[in-house]
Amino acid sequence: MSTHASGAFKASPQPDDAVELGRIQDAWGIKGWVRILPHSADTSALFASSKWFLQPPEARFARGFSAFAGCVGVSVVEVKAHADGLVAQIEGVDDRNAAEALKGVRIYLPRSAFPATPEGEYYWVDLLGLDVVNREGVHLGVVRDLVATGPTSVLVLEYTETVDGAEQTAERMIPFVAAYIDDVDKAQRRITADWQPDY
Repeated sequence: MSTHASGAFKASPQPDDAVELGRIQDAWGIKGWVRILPHSADTSALFASSKWFLQPPEARFARGFSAFAGCVGVSVVEVKAHADGLVAQIEGVDDRNAAEALKGVRIYLPRSAFPATPEGEYYWVDLLGLDVVNREGVHLGVVRDLVATGPTSVLVLEYTETVDGAEQTAERMIPFVAAYIDDVDKAQRRITADWQPDY
């Protein structure tokens, strides 16, 4: 007998410090497991937490979605690395139909639930929105994204420049490696880099 997935979900307020860490791509196997597409290469928080907060898919992907409404909290039985993503077993999701009903669901965790990072390592979510200045104090931009390029990550900065008398938004990229990054001050929300505006 199949367990209807909605019985596993309890309405729960989303934590104030919630961070979206991935999405459910599809069912995996026949026993209710789901395939997860993480937003970051660092999946340690998803492995470390036994409770996830789920939100329905964004409106443009939500046609026919009826598994639950609003934010729900779920218990995670097991998470495993698989191929280029993760697979997970959510308590109460016991068959493929229940798992398929969760396609597109967004997965959140409170930032406070993330495992501590070693000295000099950071979660991408902690870098977003930080101001970046160089050693001379010149403002280089604000971190809008972090892109993995093989062995290193690259900060994607957004800044405003004036072209032909008009202001416009531009992007600059700085490798997030010790050779160019002098300091990350999360308290001051500032990164200092050995980088020039015309690089």
